[in-house]
Amino acid sequence: MPKPLHIALIGQKFMGRAHSNAWSQVNRFFDLPMTTRLDTVAGRNAAELAVFAEKWGWKKGTTDWRSLAEDPELDLIDIGTSNDVHAEMSIAMLEGGKHVACEKPLAGTLPDARAMRDAALKRPKQKTFVWFNYRRCPAIALAYQLIREGRLGRIYHVRATYLQDWGGPQTPLLWRFQKKHAGSGAHGDLNAHLVDMARFLVGEEITEVHGAIARTFISERILPESVGAKGPPKKGRSDVDDAVLFLASFAGGATASFEATRLATGRQNANSIEINGETGSLRFEFERMNELEYFDATLGKRLEGWRRIMCTSTEGAHPYAANWWPDAHVLGYEHGFVNMAADIVRVLSGMEPIVPLPDFEDAYQTQRVLVAALVSAQERAGVKLENVK
Repeated sequence: MPKPLHIALIGQKFMGRAHSNAWSQVNRFFDLPMTTRLDTVAGRNAAELAVFAEKWGWKKGTTDWRSLAEDPELDLIDIGTSNDVHAEMSIAMLEGGKHVACEKPLAGTLPDARAMRDAALKRPKQKTFVWFNYRRCPAIALAYQLIREGRLGRIYHVRATYLQDWGGPQTPLLWRFQKKHAGSGAHGDLNAHLVDMARFLVGEEITEVHGAIARTFISERILPESVGAKGPPKKGRSDVDDAVLFLASFAGGATASFEATRLATGRQNANSIEINGETGSLRFEFERMNELEYFDATLGKRLEGWRRIMCTSTEGAHPYAANWWPDAHVLGYEHGFVNMAADIVRVLSGMEPIVPLPDFEDAYQTQRVLVAALVSAQERAGVKLENVK
């Protein structure tokens, strides 16, 4: 039997739960060459860590994340922390001979992202992965396959939006609202997913950002420790964007628009992308994540029209579907992480993933686009990606 894949996780909050669930479920639903072992979870709060480890099935916990790089039993380190420490942790783990999976965006700053990319390039035997989990929605994976089959022909337009409403004035000053920890706001959190999906689906790089708008509407927020406390609440500075919109072009000439905000009142997780081509179009909305809309322009006016594909069919060979439930017994948010965990195990076993996985080099290209958009917004001018390195 192959050696089990021994995994350590850094981070025990939202992403820690999502990743822990994925690693614990992946061998239950996928027949893989290696089994996963949830070995060590690292975090700052020892008391919370012990509870988290027991609940999610981690063998042990530690408050010393650096010790993971020196542990000879560990194979893969999974980083689910705030963006500002991605580089330090990832590089330390690569130098310790580990494979690394890191949350998105790759880093809080472009220099950090570049350092991560360069560290990975120096160690080609060690694999890197970035948790752009929406690639693993069966509908998005199917869209990738259809585009590769040439069903859209030449691509003309890409329109992508990610709208949420949780970032209003009542939301406390979490790390996601502090530039020193997050790097950017809705842009790095949400537009990162859109840029990755667009690059992934189109199969080309973005070459220019033509214009952008970045706005911070709420500049002060209540400090978390003041929530529910007596007396006037203490506030701190929120210095990241609340909304960013920008226009761009792909290498093949297709135009693209991207829009991300946490202040779209009434929109909870409206992550959508539409791609229009010469012979067809595709449309995806995450709040209906099991569905892909497809327009076949080759049918002629008598028969053409938008069709809904329920991407849950084993018989229809929909990506990942055979590992889950009967047709139309739908998947949810957590399944994208499990699907990605399965592809990571495949790659570490010398196999091909169902659809390509983003590594540090891939995620660095997305980071360059994110930075170009913020520069464009600040300078009120177009930015060529060749000038963002």
